[in-house]
Amino acid sequence: MQSESETSVRLRFAPSPTGYPHLGNIRTALFNWLFARHHGGKFILRIEDTDVARKVEGAVEVILDSLRWLGLKWDEGPYFQSQRLPIYREIAQRLIEEDHAYLCYCSPERLETMRREQAKRKQPPKYDRHCRDLTQHEKTQLEATGIAPVIRFKTPLEGKTTFYDLIHGPVTFKHDVLDDFILLKSDGYPTYHLANIVDDHLMFISHVLRGDEWLSSTPRHVLLYQALNWQAPQFAHLPMILGPDRAKLSKRHGAITITEYQRQGYLPDAMINFLTLLGWSLDDRTELLSQEELIKHFSLERVGKTAAIFNRDKLEWMNGVYLRKLSPGEFVRQAMPFLDRDLPESVERPLNSTYVNQVLSLIQERAKTLAEVSQLASFFFLEELKYDTGLLSSGKLAAEPAARTITIASQKLEEVTTWDATTLEDILRPLATELNLSAGALFGLLRVAVTGRTAAPPLFQTMAVLGKKKCLKRFDAALQLLSTYLS
Repeated sequence: MQSESETSVRLRFAPSPTGYPHLGNIRTALFNWLFARHHGGKFILRIEDTDVARKVEGAVEVILDSLRWLGLKWDEGPYFQSQRLPIYREIAQRLIEEDHAYLCYCSPERLETMRREQAKRKQPPKYDRHCRDLTQHEKTQLEATGIAPVIRFKTPLEGKTTFYDLIHGPVTFKHDVLDDFILLKSDGYPTYHLANIVDDHLMFISHVLRGDEWLSSTPRHVLLYQALNWQAPQFAHLPMILGPDRAKLSKRHGAITITEYQRQGYLPDAMINFLTLLGWSLDDRTELLSQEELIKHFSLERVGKTAAIFNRDKLEWMNGVYLRKLSPGEFVRQAMPFLDRDLPESVERPLNSTYVNQVLSLIQERAKTLAEVSQLASFFFLEELKYDTGLLSSGKLAAEPAARTITIASQKLEEVTTWDATTLEDILRPLATELNLSAGALFGLLRVAVTGRTAAPPLFQTMAVLGKKKCLKRFDAALQLLSTYLS
């Protein structure tokens, strides 16, 4: 039986469709989702689409698809603020009537001039409250000009606002550093400050978990809650995510959209594990946790106050671990779309499922992402290999002994009737002694001949999967290449 405090836990993810979701956005969604699930509460999705000018076409669909891909199911919504405009206008009017807000008729030109003057005086940009105390006569005159006013909040001129942050503790802002911020724009659309707190109140949001960049906006929100005589939710501001050089996360660090990580072949479970550890930890050593374990252990007490450092190498390592944990059948199922997408067009489709299963059994241990699978496995599917001829004679064998070695190996393998890894090893390993070669030199040469690479899955298993016909054909092709050195 859940307690009342657990059933009343309600959190929301409230993205703005002014761009596609990146790591920071999704980490915020994830922390809200984990907190809600840990407490048996509700996770609400709200699309804050009131910034019409900056709205990006298709962004809403990408946001929804990103959450679905990660398995972050929402319990309510999505709600759209653009469908709730009358509510915000009503609240803004109420604030005017109760003397907590006022109409501002300042033109964009006047505001720009004001900001330039403040910059010259090296003052922070802040509205000068020009319209705060207009007389009724002055308002009437301004309205007669046809100016569409905005509605600003009357921030107290003195004193301070203190609120408790569940991560940072008590936080205080003096009112003299705050301006009279806009609540409702001249086009009738609310700003973030108004719509955000109205919806959080009406949707019974109990906890607001958001990025540290919103910490300085919180005193404004607290003042609004007080003006409306509403109970504020509990706030928790999450640490920023920085690049390895401790600079703001950018594309060169990995600040790409979540859908791009999906396209690059990262697994949802690996992404969730990795993102959770950007700012939260179970202890000082545990790095691999299932969703069930994350939900069980997640708490704000373990969220750090300092910035989290993004490490692409760690993400790749973690994704590789998750790929290796997949069953062979599941790995094939996940990798098949990437093979279809990325293998050269010359490779015949549809791919033979039995052959794909054999190939991927050799690749699973080496892949760090699903997008790597095609590159790692391509030589299995190509009819002809293209590689630097020098690879065949760049080791301990020059071109002539290399050609002789391949010829002898090919002749011995021509006679093989049972083509499997054990038989191939039984034939080729003694051949090294017979030719007075190290096993490494012989196997390295044959590996290049059959794969076109110096690094590939184990040689005998690789040859077994490739099959006798293809291996012998590739030995012949290698001899042709070597003949250019010898002619």
